[in-house]
Amino acid sequence: MEIFGDLERLLSEDLYPYRWPLSLTAVAVMGIFGWLAWRAGWVARARTGARRRPLVAGVSGVLVLAVVLPTFWALASPLWTRTTLVESSPLELAAATAEASAASVASAVPTSAVPPSAVPTEAVVETATPEATPAAGDAVIASTAEGTLPRVVLEGEWSGADDFHFAEGRALIIETAPGAYTLRVEDFSVRNGPDLFVYVSPDPLGYSPEAVKLGALKATDGAFNYEIPSDVPIESIRSAVVWCDAFAVLFGSAPLE
Repeated sequence: MEIFGDLERLLSEDLYPYRWPLSLTAVAVMGIFGWLAWRAGWVARARTGARRRPLVAGVSGVLVLAVVLPTFWALASPLWTRTTLVESSPLELAAATAEASAASVASAVPTSAVPPSAVPTEAVVETATPEATPAAGDAVIASTAEGTLPRVVLEGEWSGADDFHFAEGRALIIETAPGAYTLRVEDFSVRNGPDLFVYVSPDPLGYSPEAVKLGALKATDGAFNYEIPSDVPIESIRSAVVWCDAFAVLFGSAPLE
């Protein structure tokens, strides 16, 4: 597959920036070739040969289409296929959990069943702070302490490998629990392609042989998460990467600091 990767890099890195003049030149060349073929009688001879041997011409055409069309679809269709996925952030989930916990603690604080008007003022003063109040305060403090996690420990901005392979958005490494980390992408968009995977890499410039695969690219657009294996040292992560395994081509990367 390396030859396909080299061809893809030639097309995307060297030729894509000049796509408009090259396209116009290609159209002009095909037009001139077609005119010459017609003038030389090649088109007429091809029609005559097809009429004389219709079975051979038909089988040849079917075989060519059977190879060309599936190959073109497999390699090129992802370029115009877009998908969107939005997953909740660990930070948002933690905030929602903390709010629910605080509401639960507040509802658990006992209140006096005796109407205030039926109790002397002195008694109201004495019972205004029930024994359960310190416990409720302790629960709030504990919830606040736990709220230090999750937290963002690394972040960066996505960029494409070249003009053709665009990528944009944010990449975050979030510590969700002591020693547990998640890669999250937000406001994300990347050029689609075949066999794309997300990695975390020790190279700030992108993919390296030591990069760790987190999983297949979930979508071309949106916000979503990848769990980082527990045996990956957080200090070794220098970038997030979208990489084409089939052709060994970099689509986008985000240096993390």
